[in-house]
Amino acid sequence: MEPKKTNQADITRKGNPRKPQGEEGAQMLLRMNDSHGAVTQWALGHLALAPDDHVLDIGCGGGATLARLSAKLPAGHLTGVDYSDVSVALSRQTNAADVASGKLEVLEASVEALPFGEDTFHKIVTVESFYFWPNPAENLKEVRRVLKPGGVFLLVADIYQKEGLPRETLENIARYQLLNPTPEEFEAMFRQAGFAESRIHTKEGTNWICVEGIK
Repeated sequence: MEPKKTNQADITRKGNPRKPQGEEGAQMLLRMNDSHGAVTQWALGHLALAPDDHVLDIGCGGGATLARLSAKLPAGHLTGVDYSDVSVALSRQTNAADVASGKLEVLEASVEALPFGEDTFHKIVTVESFYFWPNPAENLKEVRRVLKPGGVFLLVADIYQKEGLPRETLENIARYQLLNPTPEEFEAMFRQAGFAESRIHTKEGTNWICVEGIK
């Protein structure tokens, strides 16, 4: 079992979780499509979607979240953005039928400058990407800019700062320089970014968190 564990760690290191690259990046994203499934499904349970919503996924990775959202949006439209060309290609591949039908598009772009007008999306999500954002305070303002009034931004992560995090988790936070706020710090950041309201959800027995920001 140990060689397999070492190999996966090596793939993650070479694949670069901050900005997936190369063959190892694609392998890592395929694994994350599966490994992030449970926390994503739990978090999406807090998001009230209308059938015809326009939804943006920031840092769409391997495209699994877009696929899960598509199943909940029979008449809606989905957009994914990622600043990794490997992620963009794999998200398009994962959602090939929706791309072909025009229901979904995936663009190469950064949360620093989203290529959309103000008040574009009913809902925005980001899964396991916030801890890599380059300037969270300003990036949250950019997310709010493209969200419609009354719209919801859902931030999803499988770690947040609290007592008792496992040593391996703490080592990964240090290794990849992950931003890892407390729930109170999340609330403060959303408030400072201009969100009218924020709601924090955590799941007992896990390190999972999702934050709803309402414009």
